[in-house]
Amino acid sequence: MSYPQAPWSLKGFAYQTLHLIDVAKASAHVPIGLEIVSFLPGKTLGGVYLSQYKAGSTLLYSELIVIAAIVRRHSAIGMWVSHIYVDNLESVEGGRNIWKLPKEAAEFHWSNQQSNVLVKQRDRTLCHFTSGWQLNFWRQNGQVLTYSQLESDLLLFETSAAADLAIVTSRLEVPSSSPFARLIDSPPWLTVKAEGLDATVGVPSVVAPGTKIFATR
Repeated sequence: MSYPQAPWSLKGFAYQTLHLIDVAKASAHVPIGLEIVSFLPGKTLGGVYLSQYKAGSTLLYSELIVIAAIVRRHSAIGMWVSHIYVDNLESVEGGRNIWKLPKEAAEFHWSNQQSNVLVKQRDRTLCHFTSGWQLNFWRQNGQVLTYSQLESDLLLFETSAAADLAIVTSRLEVPSSSPFARLIDSPPWLTVKAEGLDATVGVPSVVAPGTKIFATR
């Protein structure tokens, strides 16, 4: 299947939940060539990112990203994605082949003016997210680094984004049957909404050849 080449432009909205995740659980997903950053003893930062990309985007689709840990190699701090789901097969192929992310297909059921979403794979629920009231802030822009794996090589790519940010109340349900239930096993301590999102996902580069993935720490 054909897919657009990088960089990709993504416009729409997104929610980001933040969770403290056990380093021991995160380490099962993170290559040994990366250091897991601890924010509290035995805890790293991760979460769930839910978005919908609309008109003006390279592709139109919804996305669920599970961030297993914040990681570091030398001075470059980024995030490690353990699970990622979309509802567009071109996005699945592009994510796997360009950025070497473990993208899978899923169904997204948005409702209540897009404040509620149920994400499923066939008859299995991956998660159910609901947002409530929000406290608006101003428009922000910045960059995020993400690491990924190409066979035995470690990759790094940058996403630059601008959005109107708000803190929102939320509820996130991750059933025990979900593939990422062991990672996301507590309520979010903070959820941020990004409205008017305008992001660009850049081309990845090899930063470390021969890195072992899923090695015992």
